[in-house]
Amino acid sequence: MTVAALSLAACGAPEEGPSATATPQFLEPSTAPASAPVSAGPASATPSAAAPSKSPAPTSKPPAAGKAPANVKYVFPVQASNADYHPTHSGYPATDIFADCGEPVVATTSGVVLEISLKDAYVKGRPDGPLNGGLYVSILGDDGVRYYGSHLSSVKSGIEPGVRVRAGQQLGKVGRTGNANNVCHLHYGISPPCAEVGDWDVRRGVVWPAPYLTSWRKGGGRSPVAEVESWEKAHRCKG
Repeated sequence: MTVAALSLAACGAPEEGPSATATPQFLEPSTAPASAPVSAGPASATPSAAAPSKSPAPTSKPPAAGKAPANVKYVFPVQASNADYHPTHSGYPATDIFADCGEPVVATTSGVVLEISLKDAYVKGRPDGPLNGGLYVSILGDDGVRYYGSHLSSVKSGIEPGVRVRAGQQLGKVGRTGNANNVCHLHYGISPPCAEVGDWDVRRGVVWPAPYLTSWRKGGGRSPVAEVESWEKAHRCKG
């Protein structure tokens, strides 16, 4: 896999999210009880009998500022031997991880599913905005950081808001939904979980993922916690 088209015009524009016809599903990380119902949204695939149980965001004492919990594990988000990515991205801090359509997309770290989109409502030629991402999943890691991947070809059955996932667990598959310029890749963003539905300009990415991806691919544990907290303090969640 090469990076001949490293700066996709599709991902350089404002990103992802559904419209009224494809409402994302979101679990408020700080307030939702374990029994909180999933908000209305597109019909999800029926979870399998072995689907993970739902859980609110972690309630244990958060780590010290800028530090991930000592037991946090990080995993490269695409399980493909030929995956490639670029240290920069057009327009804002994020990256595109290039891999064949259908390759597994996995949870970067253990945490709770925040949002999913199960419908590709993007229409080429319309103004850029929250439909660009097509199918996507975002999770709130146990480190307090949000990890987001879009342009999926599918979301795995059982992946729903409130479901707890472990590092390396499959979330979906690489695709080219939304404004992916017809190129198979995963748009990958790292950010704080600033708001419910509507903060796509933050969710799409606010810090450069490449240094962390390089570490995780080698089995390292470099954490984005300090950089994400610094961004949040400086910008007050304004993308």
